[in-house]
Amino acid sequence: MDNDLRRACVVALSELGRSRDYHDRADAGRGLAGFAEMQEAVGPLLELVLDPADTFVTWATAEAVLRRKDRAGLAVVASALAVADSKHIDWIHTAVVDVFGIFSSDRDIAVQLVGELVQDTDDRISRGARQLLESLAELDPVLGPA
Repeated sequence: MDNDLRRACVVALSELGRSRDYHDRADAGRGLAGFAEMQEAVGPLLELVLDPADTFVTWATAEAVLRRKDRAGLAVVASALAVADSKHIDWIHTAVVDVFGIFSSDRDIAVQLVGELVQDTDDRISRGARQLLESLAELDPVLGPA
């Protein structure tokens, strides 16, 4: 793994995330989602999930990090939920439904990971994880176990 190239990608995508064009910001969020495990990407991802100008950016970025279906992506969304206003919460919840509303196995794994995030030492992550856990608990995925 080339950490220098990965950092360069995060820098470039972070710059794109500051564009005036919402398409650019949404693309930056989708791209940065692939680097969510890197500390350098967390701040820009949070800014994009909480985009003040366009909730499409919120939804696209939240969906991309949630599609990782891992602790890093869930932690970003939990952290954003802890400070989000009602319009951002609605679009984050839409992304949760889009990602975890199909397969019950995906939802169940997310519930387990988010349950661990509730115990996180970062108060913002643990507060948001409680909200995310509630959203996941409300879901009734379309496809259950065979």
